[in-house]
Amino acid sequence: MKKTGVLLIQLGTPDSPKTKDVRRYLSEFLNDERVIDIPWLLRKILVNGIIVPFRAPKSAKIYKELWEIGGGVSPLLTHTLNLKEKLQHHFTNDEVTIEMAMRYQHPSMDSVLEKMRLCNYDQIIVLPLFPQYASASSGSAIKKAMKIIQEWWVIPEIKIISQFYENEGYINSIVENAKEFDLSSYDHILFSFHGLPERQVDKVYEGSDLCGDQPCDKEVNEKNKFCYKATSYATTRLIANKLNLKEEDYTVCFQSRLDKKWLTPFSDKVVEEWGKKGAKRLLVFSPAFVADCLETIIEIGSEYQEIFEKFGGEHVHLVKSSNDNPIFIEGLVSLLKERI
Repeated sequence: MKKTGVLLIQLGTPDSPKTKDVRRYLSEFLNDERVIDIPWLLRKILVNGIIVPFRAPKSAKIYKELWEIGGGVSPLLTHTLNLKEKLQHHFTNDEVTIEMAMRYQHPSMDSVLEKMRLCNYDQIIVLPLFPQYASASSGSAIKKAMKIIQEWWVIPEIKIISQFYENEGYINSIVENAKEFDLSSYDHILFSFHGLPERQVDKVYEGSDLCGDQPCDKEVNEKNKFCYKATSYATTRLIANKLNLKEEDYTVCFQSRLDKKWLTPFSDKVVEEWGKKGAKRLLVFSPAFVADCLETIIEIGSEYQEIFEKFGGEHVHLVKSSNDNPIFIEGLVSLLKERI
């Protein structure tokens, strides 16, 4: 067996909920050209002059709430470290080592990859923990890893897993977590994925083709196989089929938008609409996030609950993410062994 280093990459988290740490995190995150894909100067003015100064204090309050729920630490960091440790247990020899880094902040990709460089691996497998490929998440993480590795004098064999939206262990872990709920007791079910600007999804296609020209809500084909919208719908269909859900039982939607030209329908608006229809109970899946974090625990679990109540609803329940579910870990083990 080749001596192998595996690098798990998660998005990132502030070092603490203090405003200065949240500001540092947001600055690194939002200045990424793949996250806000506009001209450099305009991005710097927008992010450093407007977004970060005004958003950091507000976000710090939300992160403080998240830290309290997480027992004084970032839930994203806790879940990802647990995943790394339990994944390592499946590789008991010294030939495979699992490492973890954050795309933004700590543990940094620079420090973790330097540690891996010194191990003199025969091969390195880069695995961003984003099931559906998006340039702003998977693409950014892969680009950062390649930028660091290209400076090494000795570059080992590099293998990259850019997406795993259909991985059986990933799908089954979500299905398993759904067993905690009586699906028939809910008025409607939402599959809420992280939002993206429409222009970023359109960049996947060549020439004049656009996402809107493809059957992304129906199938994954040769043209749209790296389209975030197409793979999000594909993940949903796989989960829904295993749960015996009909199309009318659920809605695929997108959260965390910054403006109107993002993928629709917007999750918060769907929650609002079902409240207005007289629904009392909603169940929400968040398959784009393999670890529970601010977007699931706070945005869905807290903010959507407030929206639903405002418009007459009663309960929004969140199906927890894969986190360190043994079934999810088995799926990742299978994914890695195919490469090793």
